[in-house]
Amino acid sequence: MRIWRCQIILEKLVYTEFFHNFECIIQDYYAMRIFIKDTKEDAGKWTADYIIEKIKAFAPTADKPFVLGLPIGSSPMTVYQGWIKRYQTGDISFKNIVTFNMDEYVGIPEDHPESYHSFMYTNLFNHIDIPRENINILNGNAPDLVLECQNYEAKIKEYGGIELFLGGIGPDGHIAFNEPGSSLVSRTRVKTLSYDTILANSRYFDNDMSKVPTHALTVGVGTVMDAREVVIIITGFEKARAVREVIEGGVSHMWTVSMLQLHEHAVIVCDEPATMELQVETVKYFKEIEKIAQSIYPGNNKQTEI
Repeated sequence: MRIWRCQIILEKLVYTEFFHNFECIIQDYYAMRIFIKDTKEDAGKWTADYIIEKIKAFAPTADKPFVLGLPIGSSPMTVYQGWIKRYQTGDISFKNIVTFNMDEYVGIPEDHPESYHSFMYTNLFNHIDIPRENINILNGNAPDLVLECQNYEAKIKEYGGIELFLGGIGPDGHIAFNEPGSSLVSRTRVKTLSYDTILANSRYFDNDMSKVPTHALTVGVGTVMDAREVVIIITGFEKARAVREVIEGGVSHMWTVSMLQLHEHAVIVCDEPATMELQVETVKYFKEIEKIAQSIYPGNNKQTEI
C-alpha cells in the first residue's frame, strides 16, 4: 500500500507535544483527504454541512461572492437536499453565491426534462434564494459552441476562479464528461460522448439510444483542478472499482478523477458500499485519521482539515 502524505501528519501528531500547533502543521502538507460514512444519506449530509461551513467562514458579500462549482447526478442529490433544508430553516443564504455547473448536453432545449438546466432548477435552484444572474450553466444550443466554452472559462477567471468545486464521478472514474482517455490538463470544451455513456444515459431517454445527445459541453480536468478546493462525493457499490483506482491507484488519464491526488485541497467523501474494493488497511487508516482529528476538535468539522 502506498505511503500516504497524511502519514507524515499523523507521525507529527504522535510525536509532538505541541498539539496547539496542529493546524499550522497540517497546512504545510498537500493531501487528498478521504472520509468514509456509513450510508449515502450520511455522506450527503456531511458534505452539505461541510460546504455550508466553508461558505459561512468565507462570509461572502455581493462584491466578494463565494464561487461554487456544481454537478448533476444521483450522488450530489443528498447534498442539495441538505442545502435546501438548511436554507428553509434560515441557517444559510445563497444570495451571494455564484455557481458554475460542470456540463450540459448539446442540442436539447434547456427546458427538456433531461437537460442539466432542468435538473439544477428542479433539484436546487428553485428552492433557494440564489439570484438567477448568479447561475452559470453551459449553453448547449449556442451558435458557436467553441466560443461558448472559451467564454465560460473567461467568466470563471473574471470571478477570480472557483473557490470550491463539488463533483461526483461515474463508475469509470470520470468527472464531468471527462471520460477515460481525456487529457488531464483539458479545459472547457465540446466532447463527443462514448458509446458506453450514450448507452448508460439512454435510461433517461425511454431506453432509446437514438434520443440521447451524442455531444456535450464540459469543464475540463484542468478547469476543476484550478479550483482552490475540490470535494467529490461518491456513493454506491457500482462506484467501488473507481474508488479503488482513484485512492489506491496512480494518476491516470483512464481514471480522470485520479488527478485529484495532485490537488492541494481535495476531499473525497464515500459511503461504505463505495469502499468495498479498497484494501482493509486503507479503510482502517482513513477512519483512524478521522478519529484522531475528532479527539482533538470534538463536535466540529476541524477534522476536515486533514
